[in-house]
Amino acid sequence: MDLTNVELVNNEEKHNFELFVEGQRAFIDYQLRGDKIYLIHTEVPVELEGNGIAAALVEKAFQYIEAHGLKMVVLCVYIQSYLKRHPEWERLKA
Repeated sequence: MDLTNVELVNNEEKHNFELFVEGQRAFIDYQLRGDKIYLIHTEVPVELEGNGIAAALVEKAFQYIEAHGLKMVVLCVYIQSYLKRHPEWERLKA
Protein backbone atom coordinates (compact mmCIF):
# COMPACT_ATOMS: atom_id res chain seq x y z
CA MET A 1 0.00 0.00 0.00
CA ASP A 2 1.49 3.33 -1.09
CA LEU A 3 1.08 5.87 1.70
CA THR A 4 3.50 8.47 0.34
CA ASN A 5 0.75 10.94 -0.52
CA VAL A 6 -1.35 10.36 2.60
CA GLU A 7 -1.06 13.53 4.63
CA LEU A 8 -0.32 13.52 8.34
CA VAL A 9 -2.91 15.47 10.34
CA ASN A 10 -1.90 17.01 13.65
CA ASN A 11 -5.19 17.02 15.53
CA GLU A 12 -4.15 19.33 18.37
CA GLU A 13 -7.59 19.17 20.00
CA LYS A 14 -7.35 15.38 20.41
CA HIS A 15 -3.54 15.37 20.89
CA ASN A 16 -3.22 12.92 17.99
CA PHE A 17 -1.19 12.58 14.84
CA GLU A 18 -3.62 11.01 12.37
CA LEU A 19 -3.57 9.25 9.01
CA PHE A 20 -6.81 8.55 7.20
CA VAL A 21 -6.58 5.46 4.99
CA GLU A 22 -9.55 3.93 3.18
CA GLY A 23 -11.87 6.01 5.35
CA GLN A 24 -10.33 4.70 8.57
CA ARG A 25 -8.29 6.57 11.17
CA ALA A 26 -4.88 5.47 12.45
CA PHE A 27 -3.30 7.63 15.13
CA ILE A 28 -0.51 8.32 17.60
CA ASP A 29 -1.68 9.71 20.92
CA TYR A 30 0.71 12.37 22.28
CA GLN A 31 1.14 15.03 24.94
CA LEU A 32 3.08 18.21 24.23
CA ARG A 33 4.97 19.82 27.12
CA GLY A 34 7.14 22.75 26.13
CA ASP A 35 9.48 21.52 23.39
CA LYS A 36 9.02 17.85 24.35
CA ILE A 37 6.43 15.61 22.77
CA TYR A 38 5.51 12.43 24.64
CA LEU A 39 4.47 9.68 22.21
CA ILE A 40 2.07 7.56 24.21
CA HIS A 41 0.22 5.08 22.00
CA THR A 42 -0.06 4.08 18.33
CA GLU A 43 -3.23 2.52 16.97
CA VAL A 44 -4.20 1.19 13.54
CA PRO A 45 -7.67 -0.24 12.78
CA VAL A 46 -7.62 -4.06 12.73
CA GLU A 47 -8.87 -4.08 9.12
CA LEU A 48 -5.76 -2.17 8.01
CA GLU A 49 -3.09 -4.02 10.01
CA GLY A 50 -0.20 -5.48 8.04
CA ASN A 51 -0.17 -2.73 5.39
CA GLY A 52 2.70 -0.66 6.82
CA ILE A 53 0.36 2.03 8.09
CA ALA A 54 1.82 2.22 11.61
CA ALA A 55 5.35 2.52 10.18
CA ALA A 56 4.25 5.26 7.76
CA LEU A 57 2.45 7.07 10.56
CA VAL A 58 5.53 6.97 12.80
CA GLU A 59 7.82 8.10 9.96
CA LYS A 60 5.56 11.06 9.12
CA ALA A 61 5.24 11.96 12.82
CA PHE A 62 9.05 11.92 13.18
CA GLN A 63 9.36 14.22 10.17
CA TYR A 64 6.81 16.59 11.74
CA ILE A 65 8.62 16.50 15.11
CA GLU A 66 11.96 17.28 13.48
CA ALA A 67 10.53 20.06 11.30
CA HIS A 68 9.03 21.72 14.39
CA GLY A 69 12.21 21.52 16.48
CA LEU A 70 10.69 19.21 19.09
CA LYS A 71 12.32 16.44 21.12
CA MET A 72 10.43 13.22 21.74
CA VAL A 73 9.94 11.02 24.77
CA VAL A 74 8.85 7.59 23.54
CA LEU A 75 6.41 5.75 25.80
CA CYS A 76 4.73 3.72 23.04
CA VAL A 77 6.03 0.13 22.72
CA TYR A 78 5.49 0.10 18.94
CA ILE A 79 7.51 3.29 18.45
CA GLN A 80 10.27 1.92 20.71
CA SER A 81 10.53 -1.16 18.48
CA TYR A 82 10.42 1.06 15.36
CA LEU A 83 13.41 3.01 16.71
CA LYS A 84 15.38 -0.24 17.11
CA ARG A 85 14.87 -0.87 13.39
CA HIS A 86 15.52 2.79 12.45
CA PRO A 87 18.20 4.11 14.83
CA GLU A 88 18.75 7.19 12.63
CA TRP A 89 15.70 8.73 14.36
CA GLU A 90 17.27 8.42 17.82
CA ARG A 91 18.51 11.99 17.28
CA LEU A 92 15.01 13.24 18.08
CA LYS A 93 14.93 11.73 21.56
CA ALA A 94 14.95 14.09 24.53
